[in-house]
Amino acid sequence: MSGGRARLPVAIVAGLHADARRAAVDEILRAVPGAVALHHDLTSAVDGSVHRTVRDADGLLDSGDAPLVNDCACCALREDLVPELTRLAETGAHRLAVVELWDSVEPHGMTPVIASEGAPLALTGVATVVDPALVLPYLTNGDDLADVGLAAAPADRRTVADTFARQLEYPTVIAVVEDDGIADDGDRALLAQLTPGARKVTAGSGALGTALLAGFDPEAATARVHPACALLPQECDEHGVSTFVWRHERPFHPQRLYAALEDLTCAAARSRGRFWLADRPDTLLSWDAAGGALCVESAGPWLAALPDAAWEMVPAERRVATSVDWHPEHGDRRQYLTFTAPGLDRDNPHALLDSCLLTDDEYAAGRNRWEQLPHVFDDLLDPVS
Repeated sequence: MSGGRARLPVAIVAGLHADARRAAVDEILRAVPGAVALHHDLTSAVDGSVHRTVRDADGLLDSGDAPLVNDCACCALREDLVPELTRLAETGAHRLAVVELWDSVEPHGMTPVIASEGAPLALTGVATVVDPALVLPYLTNGDDLADVGLAAAPADRRTVADTFARQLEYPTVIAVVEDDGIADDGDRALLAQLTPGARKVTAGSGALGTALLAGFDPEAATARVHPACALLPQECDEHGVSTFVWRHERPFHPQRLYAALEDLTCAAARSRGRFWLADRPDTLLSWDAAGGALCVESAGPWLAALPDAAWEMVPAERRVATSVDWHPEHGDRRQYLTFTAPGLDRDNPHALLDSCLLTDDEYAAGRNRWEQLPHVFDDLLDPVS
């Protein structure tokens, strides 16, 4: 910006709990003088446009429509967001711009759009607003977003549960809104166990605006949710809510694990982690389950499978995380899965996971024999287009 003017601080506020999210944004506008909120409403996207509003504590300042891009509402948001924020920055009239994301838009997808611009914008915070009483109902809701009117594009195949889980796990700030005192200690314990790395701020306390001006590191946030070095929930048992952490160095037998997927997926409201299969020993696999549905994906190679020269291209956060648990034989290859739920039966997933590992004889047969095992995960990991 001309004259060396400071960049405009920008904060992202997300959340499927629309009423709670809007109340939290209203609080920020009242608490931070000169704050303005930018919102793209995707409800009308099916009619070919996205409605944009800009408001401050006193009410509406501006509104307009942005056309769809490639039949994708989120693409339209990305195309329109930075020009609007830049326009607000150039006025020099605002201390903070709050980007209030529409219900099912995930902050992870919008952060790089803002952060990559640099001047005249400075991303200073990312928050998801949550009503603790709704965490379990949303986390166990396997409905497609399209079926409940929350799809962000015609081809959006996400579910309520997996979208909500990602909204919870990416931000550095969780703004807690308790409506009419319905939430109990179990609800709060579930939220706390699912978001171990986030600062909890009570909406209505006046602290949310300050928390969103504290600064945000997009690379660290990405590392925090990347399967290779994700900050996963820790062992815990509080107010009837438990997190079970299962770790092992030995690889899974692909057929036995495949046969157990349904039972493991239904063992907890939320399960996450990374794992390896004997028939794919160089591939880091991610485990992501919520709402009774499981997503298994390749997250690239394990570091132990890379040549030394390639390590310099790996983010520092991953190298540090890997060094803590390096195995003399397997390197960073390991099983690391977490299961979180009220009333969790730890013994069931524990025994089932143990039974899916290679037996002593299978393990002793060595890698050449492992790679000859049936590749039953091919349909999940290498679907034929």
